[in-house]
Amino acid sequence: MQGILLVDKPAGWTSFDVVNYVRRIVAGAEGKKPKHCKVGHTGTLDPFATGLLVLLIGKEYTRQAQGLSKVDKTYEVTMKLGATSTTGDPEGEITAVAGQTPTKAAVLGVLDQFRGQIEQVPPAYSAIKVNGQRAYKLARAGQTVVLESRPATINRLEITEYEYPLVEYSADVGSGTYLRTLSEDIAKALGTGAYTTALRRTRVGRYNIEDACLVEGLDPEKILERLLV
Repeated sequence: MQGILLVDKPAGWTSFDVVNYVRRIVAGAEGKKPKHCKVGHTGTLDPFATGLLVLLIGKEYTRQAQGLSKVDKTYEVTMKLGATSTTGDPEGEITAVAGQTPTKAAVLGVLDQFRGQIEQVPPAYSAIKVNGQRAYKLARAGQTVVLESRPATINRLEITEYEYPLVEYSADVGSGTYLRTLSEDIAKALGTGAYTTALRRTRVGRYNIEDACLVEGLDPEKILERLLV
């Protein structure tokens, strides 16, 4: 089996969980051990997040991973105002903060600050390497993680629903943009705190979530039917 498989990652699974799951299915179909089957992906989704995961099956395709990962993506995000999380998402330690209760007009008013080219400090709980180790591993071990600001591109940013304390927004972003950080930075501009409660990726480059298959019920026949080559 060789090609591209679009998967709708469920919440609670890591991207690596999905890769391993598909690798075992492919290995069984080909009569190989999983370690001898090449399966990768083009961009990690956080465990709490859902949505489009682009899997690459076979050596010919996994070699293209880096090039296929540097593309624009679309996300649907829900952020909760008035509280912060140590991880920027529901998995961290949540702390209520005293701050403003912004009007919808105020929320809409700050968005221009975050469109176009912006600067972001990636979250400590991220896969960025610090001295050869993943930042999230250092953070989980109780070590202080200091990451430098880096450029990010926000091509589109729109509020789709607002009922305090929840803000739902949709964004088209460049590769390497952190939505958890974007939510926190929007909240700071509003004079309060926030964390991302839900995150769904709906597009990766030219691939869309409408064409993705569910993890549940995947078998060799369904993978072959769904493979893009």
